[in-house]
Amino acid sequence: MAGLRLQCSLLVVFLLSSLSSAHIYLTYPGWRGNNLLLGNGTAEQTDGLIMQNNIFPYGMQWEYPCGGLGTSTNRTKWPVQGGAVAFQPGWFSGHLLSTLYINLGIGTMPPNMSLSMISNIGINGPSNEPYPGLEICFPQVPLPAGYTPNIGDNATIQVIMLAQHGASLYSCVDITFADPADVVQVSRDNCKNDTGISFQTVYQTSALVGAAPSISAGVYAWMAPLVVAFATVLLL
Repeated sequence: MAGLRLQCSLLVVFLLSSLSSAHIYLTYPGWRGNNLLLGNGTAEQTDGLIMQNNIFPYGMQWEYPCGGLGTSTNRTKWPVQGGAVAFQPGWFSGHLLSTLYINLGIGTMPPNMSLSMISNIGINGPSNEPYPGLEICFPQVPLPAGYTPNIGDNATIQVIMLAQHGASLYSCVDITFADPADVVQVSRDNCKNDTGISFQTVYQTSALVGAAPSISAGVYAWMAPLVVAFATVLLL
């Protein structure tokens, strides 16, 4: 029943907001809360700040670190060796192209979200128009390098999407690391990659040692001549 109420509220938000920029809806392992609010005031009311006195003139998900929501006491269990993360990226317009990051913040109240688990993944949507309901799932998100949690440790998973115009959207889920047997199992019902959405590594560069770097094909491949020219100047 709770899930149905959430889906209904999200549908209402979508119908009222079809002209807004793209936003993220986390579907697995959970969600800190519905932060799809698009704006409840003006920039004048906040002196140009992204948030002040519970007024979000630009919408909630633009606010670091978790889209305007505080830490939840209703935590979700997540496998102690890492696990799945699924989300729907196209609830509103503006999501033909975006870049994905998934980070981890350690502790009940993380001081930062600086531990990287997934980075620089380019997402290609079917359209710049809204495509609500289409989902992306990473069935096994690795833990940050060098970090080994214990069962019972708390943390927060942060999902960041870099929009086409350069700003970032934030959404989170607060987790407790658990034995995989105690975690909601991943299935095609809660972890799927829908037709119409694809993803790829955005760019890769070789070390800048003795020669100009090379850049693999990707959404930023057009930068290759600029990088080569800059590197040539440095090596003169």
